[in-house]
Amino acid sequence: MIKGLATKLKKKRQELDLSRKIVADNIGISASTLADYENGYGEPSLKALMKLATLYKCSTDYLLGIEKASPQKSIDVTGLSSEQIRALQKFIDSIK
Repeated sequence: MIKGLATKLKKKRQELDLSRKIVADNIGISASTLADYENGYGEPSLKALMKLATLYKCSTDYLLGIEKASPQKSIDVTGLSSEQIRALQKFIDSIK
């Protein structure tokens, strides 16, 4: 059993205000299977864990307890020019 996985799975789902059914449908499992994961009665397969991390916008390392906190946030730069991306990076670096 992976220590803390059940708690993190439930916490992340609740933070995003998602029902078990919605999550289960999105990753291809039953809601009761997800409930088992969240209650520590089983563990997701690697494929399901990867889907959960993607849906919950966190890393698998976070869910597995390798990272102590959620990873850094990301910014979608789709549609920005190289110059705009550099300017954005410069701005972010200036406020750190």
